[in-house]
Amino acid sequence: MLINIIDRIRLPFRKDKELYSSLYSIIGFYPHNITYYKTALMHKSIRHRNNKGKPINNERLEFLGDAVLDCAVGDIVYRHFPGKREGFLTNTRSKLVQRETLNKLAKEMGICDLILSSGRSNTHNSYLGGNAFEALVGALYLDRGYNACMTFIKKRILANMINIDKVAYKEVNFKSKLIEWTQKNKVKLEFKLIKGGKDKDGNPVFSYQVLLEGVCGCSGDGFSKKESQQKAAKDTLDKLKREPQFIDEVFKAKGERTKMEEEPVNAIPDTDETQAFMKPADNAPVEDNDKHETAFREHVFSEEESAVDEERNDVLAEGTPSEKKDDREDIIAAAEAAAFEEEQE
Repeated sequence: MLINIIDRIRLPFRKDKELYSSLYSIIGFYPHNITYYKTALMHKSIRHRNNKGKPINNERLEFLGDAVLDCAVGDIVYRHFPGKREGFLTNTRSKLVQRETLNKLAKEMGICDLILSSGRSNTHNSYLGGNAFEALVGALYLDRGYNACMTFIKKRILANMINIDKVAYKEVNFKSKLIEWTQKNKVKLEFKLIKGGKDKDGNPVFSYQVLLEGVCGCSGDGFSKKESQQKAAKDTLDKLKREPQFIDEVFKAKGERTKMEEEPVNAIPDTDETQAFMKPADNAPVEDNDKHETAFREHVFSEEESAVDEERNDVLAEGTPSEKKDDREDIIAAAEAAAFEEEQE
């Protein structure tokens, strides 16, 4: 408290007093070393370099802040929920530090307004605010230590902006989110059981892996199928967001599958043997072999046609009257008469 009073007295004499004031309203402390915070707010798209030519941006501080944030939030969650199992604690911490939550906090706290980046990066990078939030935690850790980070998270975040109990017990169905994404993008999804059994205490355990178009996603372990699939779905969603090469691989596999399904189907050969020996007429339309047609054609008969057809079938079944009367001699006599008539002509 006394340190903040001294820093407030010094504020009018600071070179970057506006930045000092803005950071105080965000983190609750006046910076000691403003350089850390300037770096935390500098996106790599600025392409800033130091005197030695090395790039300066917030990526290293983001890495550090991510680790500090996990540790501090894990500490808070552990103490806030005594007796809860590891799975519940891990799930709660994940909800509190997930990218969407950090992006929202960065926007509401005004961190996004302080970020230095190119205009294009600011509109296209949906993680810009969340990354800067983590980098700012890293800067606070280097500038004032771990206790200052804990105070910032407890008093500035959890006390005023996030209800830890509400977040903890809110059910987030990552499996449904993944299914919704695959349906919108027409991607084939499968949850594959890769391990099932019991742990050393006799509790049932399951391990499921996500397959997108046959491409292996993430796997998850749990004491139930639901818990295992939820973890696998969550990690796969994170992987789709963080690893462009993974999503490229999925859509490449999808393209190959859909290409196979869209291959033209050859026309079914005609089963009428007489048609194979008949030459098509000159004006007969040429069939398009690439066009897929059914081998069966439907014809609707009128009542008269149906009656004639039935009569013809009955005749063929019983034989015609002439066929019943004609014997071998009648057939020979008819052939001789026909031959005699041809000679007379």
